[in-house]
Amino acid sequence: MHSAASTDFINDVYPQLSDEERIRVDLAAAYNLIEHFGMSDSIYTHISARLPGVHDRFLINPYGTRFSEVTASNLVAIDLDGNILDDPFGMGANPAGFTIHSAVHAARPDAQCALHTHTVAGVAVSSTKEGILPINQWSMQFYQAVSRHPYEGIALNLAERERLVKDLGPDNKVLILDNHGMMTLGDNVGEAFTLMFNLERTCQTQLAILSSGLTIQNVEPEICKRTSDQYKEFAELSQRNGFHAEWLAYLRLLETVAPHYRA
Repeated sequence: MHSAASTDFINDVYPQLSDEERIRVDLAAAYNLIEHFGMSDSIYTHISARLPGVHDRFLINPYGTRFSEVTASNLVAIDLDGNILDDPFGMGANPAGFTIHSAVHAARPDAQCALHTHTVAGVAVSSTKEGILPINQWSMQFYQAVSRHPYEGIALNLAERERLVKDLGPDNKVLILDNHGMMTLGDNVGEAFTLMFNLERTCQTQLAILSSGLTIQNVEPEICKRTSDQYKEFAELSQRNGFHAEWLAYLRLLETVAPHYRA
């Protein structure tokens, strides 16, 4: 059961938030959800969201905070040149995070949110030549829609940004950072998170299948493509109908386990 307070926030307050307030709440929620589902990496990795009404400014976590410490009010605002615009804790932003996220937000105006993880399963799959295999339903969501960027070391060289966005391309919303981890993009924070949630399950399932030693039940390419199209159609329908039902369900979860996220 959800408390009256959580129900009131999701049903009454959340829809009335300003554009920036909602993006801040959503981004803080994504950080706390990544922590809740065991996809964080200490104080490393990062999620960013573009500020509304401007192309060149985005929000990201304060460097040095665990994801469970991120709230709507303590996010760092930064521009594409690396200028800190708002930094409540005075901790700045992760330099590697700035390199990666500034590249994405500069090159992909469709990307409201970019989410990057270093999970064991994600890093393992990113370290294989095969990458994501279309051998389970989750994986078919990403069929023929995944980009790859070769490993260049820790992303501290700003010159890497040009190569990263070239490898990402103009359309794909999933990027394998070879030997490093995974990244998803979204038209909103909820989309980037749900893509990453399914991508993580895809990687975990793939590793479980391959380690079983059993014979893989392959799926015909036309069925993989059909399933991918079905995922896209469902996502588009959800967005057209207003607030994404799955994202609201995740927010209700946080209202129970980590309500501080919206502070």
